[in-house]
Amino acid sequence: MNALPLTIDGATGVPLTEQLVDQIETMIRSRRVLAGAKLPSIRQLAAEQRISRFPVIEAYDRLASRGLIQPKHGSGFYVANHVEEREGGSGNCNPRLAEEESNQILQQFNYPGETLKLSSGFVPEFWRDVDGLTQAIRQASRMDVSSVIDYAIPHGDTNLRQQVLMRLNALGIGADLPNVMLTTGASQALDLVVRYMLKPGDTVFVEDPGYYNLFGLLKLQGVRLVGVPRLANGPDIDVAEELLKQHKPKLFFINTVFQNPTATTVAPQIAFKLLQLATQHGFTLVEDDIYADFQAVPTQRLASLDQLDRVIYVGGLSKTLSSSLRIGYLAANRELVKHLVDVKVLTSLGGTRFAEAVAASLLERGTYRKYLERLRKRVRDSLSSAVQTLEEHGWDVFDEPSGGNFVWAKVPGIDDSNVLVDEALKLGVTLAPGSYYRPNGETSPWVRINSAYAGDKRAKRFFEHMSEKSLSLPS
Repeated sequence: MNALPLTIDGATGVPLTEQLVDQIETMIRSRRVLAGAKLPSIRQLAAEQRISRFPVIEAYDRLASRGLIQPKHGSGFYVANHVEEREGGSGNCNPRLAEEESNQILQQFNYPGETLKLSSGFVPEFWRDVDGLTQAIRQASRMDVSSVIDYAIPHGDTNLRQQVLMRLNALGIGADLPNVMLTTGASQALDLVVRYMLKPGDTVFVEDPGYYNLFGLLKLQGVRLVGVPRLANGPDIDVAEELLKQHKPKLFFINTVFQNPTATTVAPQIAFKLLQLATQHGFTLVEDDIYADFQAVPTQRLASLDQLDRVIYVGGLSKTLSSSLRIGYLAANRELVKHLVDVKVLTSLGGTRFAEAVAASLLERGTYRKYLERLRKRVRDSLSSAVQTLEEHGWDVFDEPSGGNFVWAKVPGIDDSNVLVDEALKLGVTLAPGSYYRPNGETSPWVRINSAYAGDKRAKRFFEHMSEKSLSLPS
């Protein structure tokens, strides 16, 4: 097929994938591109628009999922013979936004070919305590047969909640059982908060850069996101104070320890100031502490300073113990927990009783504690090595992380990380562009590196390649 008459502009701040999808979809629905027509190949379209193949692959996947185009093995992509009309509706959810955000999450799972997932958010399988898990699974199957077939109670397994209480108390958070509920991963905890506390049109503050799944949940609800820059010691308080003169947020979502993606930790003085602002301006802080278990010596938490007055505390075990078990938890004042449990029952009935029983067994027997000691050492070693490798190759590291398994890094002279995505793909490495971690998909030079994979020969070859490319740029 001849070139598509597209106008793709990387300077607009709109993700390239979204620009491609919007324009091609418009052409198909307006019949400017007819049914059965063959589209340019991924390589051809990327070359014509002078962009990487990565956004073209995403765009074609998305158009195919909407029934607009059809892939034919060995032949290419064709416009579908029958295109459904757009459905109207007055709902508050924007399906395109939801698809955009969910696609970013799916990139961790479904990359083209056998590539190294350098931006992955997961701990490698061989780092996990698989033997401990399988033993706990056998024990739960034998000792608690009901857990294999019955619903979980709405608040969650009492033994596991008791274990969570001990963990909270160790952080200085005074809580009792009625303050704690279990969730299907920390993501469900955030979802319950969003569903119950926000309505379409509300404003919230989020960190920039921050957690893209949270951004998707908020956009799905029709909530307005206002980004507050994340610095090495936490959210930029000066910017937050200026933004509070213009906006009245209901919630401020903060990733306290080893923040995703910068791996930074909120300093005590910043935590105090955030609580002061919350009191002065009447908003609630949602403290996402999902990486707490990577930290050997606890630092100050918002919830320990506030004691669950203006803070909702969210944690979980999925990042360390098992992504498959999907164990999260939430601590808040008793009245709010009661309401959130109601929402949980309405939307999912309850958690997974078997997963909760397995997790409780691992914590009660000390298996998880011993595993964490080994995991933290592996993380420290890989993190130190990754930072050293990046700096040796001339990369800039946002702030040398003290824990967690992420490094937020960029290549000097390259302002759009999509360039890195394109170059990485040529070397068998997949990266998520920095725009994924910004509230509204703004262009970013930064990328998230998972230190667990930074020692792979493909990663090292990529770091060296980008170093050479950076040196060849005009000064």
